[in-house]
Amino acid sequence: MIDIEALEFHYPQGEFSLSIPHMVVAQGEKVAVIGPSGSGKTTLLNLIAGISKPHQGKVAVADQTVSSLSDAKRRDFRITRIGFVFQDFELLDYLNVLDNILHPYRITHALNLNSEVPQRAIALADELGIGDKLKRFSAELSQGEKQRAAICRALLPQPQLILADEPTGNLDPRNKGRILDLLFENVASSNATLLAVTHDHELLPRFDRVIDFLDFRNEAVA
Repeated sequence: MIDIEALEFHYPQGEFSLSIPHMVVAQGEKVAVIGPSGSGKTTLLNLIAGISKPHQGKVAVADQTVSSLSDAKRRDFRITRIGFVFQDFELLDYLNVLDNILHPYRITHALNLNSEVPQRAIALADELGIGDKLKRFSAELSQGEKQRAAICRALLPQPQLILADEPTGNLDPRNKGRILDLLFENVASSNATLLAVTHDHELLPRFDRVIDFLDFRNEAVA
């Protein structure tokens, strides 16, 4: 599902750089990404999603070399094939929860907003425990409720790849396991792939595999 070769990336300002010699994630895998703050974990998700482009190397998703697509094609590919749970949620203040969940369908013709989609959105919201919050605006939600709305939005198009940046970071212990269960169930039902950045090491045994960013640093030094 994900194939990265000889990736090199740096920001124009500052000393940050990311180097990944090789990384593969198979279709259907649930993989956790760990590493120190500032090591580039969120940057990696942005590169896989096509939000950023590498300076060198290849980033491929589902046999499509995302790094070689134009801006418009990367955007359509991301919206239709990838569900992204952003660490800061990326909810729009002027939309209520239901409209935030449906928003990807309203910004591109690549997704078809038929009559079944809102019903699926409502069902997802019920599953994630925010079915009674659909008419509220994001300012009226707790951090955990915003997180769940962001997860609903990512899952709604039934993408083949879920990229999640700290998907349980704002959830209390009781909801953390429940939400991870539902995330895993939705991924498994469509044989999707999950790549999740997390600082919560208690969750790691639940994933198929763990990628540690320190290993990339050691490979670069070797």
